[in-house]
Amino acid sequence: MKKVIIDTDPGMDDTIAMVLAAKSPEIQLLGISSVAGNYPLDVTTTNALKTVELLGRTDIPVARGMGKPLARPLPPDPFSHGSDGQAEVHLPQPTTKPVAQHGVDQIIDIVSDHPGQVTIITLGPLTNVAMAFMKEPGIVPLVKEVVSIAGSFGLNKYAFANATGDTPQSEWNVYVDPEAAKLVFESGVPVRAVGLDVATHFDINFSEAELAALKASGRKEANIAEQMVRFVQGRGFESYCVLIDSMAVAAVIDPSLIGTLPARVGVETRGELTLGQTVADFRHHHGWAHLPEIQVAATADYRRFLDLLLKTLMD
Repeated sequence: MKKVIIDTDPGMDDTIAMVLAAKSPEIQLLGISSVAGNYPLDVTTTNALKTVELLGRTDIPVARGMGKPLARPLPPDPFSHGSDGQAEVHLPQPTTKPVAQHGVDQIIDIVSDHPGQVTIITLGPLTNVAMAFMKEPGIVPLVKEVVSIAGSFGLNKYAFANATGDTPQSEWNVYVDPEAAKLVFESGVPVRAVGLDVATHFDINFSEAELAALKASGRKEANIAEQMVRFVQGRGFESYCVLIDSMAVAAVIDPSLIGTLPARVGVETRGELTLGQTVADFRHHHGWAHLPEIQVAATADYRRFLDLLLKTLMD
């Protein structure tokens, strides 16, 4: 089994991604750290606890992480996940409490206890991971990989047409804390970034028959996924809005689902029009060698991804 930490700011798509990770037989979910992003920290922590209780997985420790970006205020998310942050499904208030340990320290300790074995999946801003790397630099070479929903790399029309940040060509998680993303990308840790090019593709769309199957399922998490899709459809969006973050989890469960290519990537931390933009240098000649090289998602087998998610939700 693959040892995993999930760092998250739920968010409806984060919720479904946590369900996928917690139910996958391929993943040993060692901890969940909350971070401010889609919503303030109190909401994201509560929603993480709601999700583990929904699944009966209160054995997974949920730790409160950073409540604001490294160097700037937390911006309001232009895309609403509803009054509860989970598409108005209104899961019961959790009785479980977060662990006493800070989310940053949880990351440090789990990685230290399992050197070379832990993949950190980031579904929100990279604030917690960046802070962990700053607080304890010695864990950087011990991390197996960071797999992030992060960035937008201009590989197809979805990269910018479905931009989720609050500048024209940015992705939300990087936009919220570009300094943190820059630090993690430049840390030397292996990074796979699943950007909007792949994660918001319109082929990530449930059919009416699949939505009916989710609704009719005896699994509460399947019913909730259907409700979340109906919520975004009612606002003029498509299924991908609910499934974005599950792409990062799926990339860990089965790396063959998502094809990547290497790119030298810089994160814009100052531009008025470009704050949070991930600028990929794909040039054959005269490329900027000082930029960190990461793997960026370029292709995906969307049908296999949807089949994996559907099966996991309904099993």
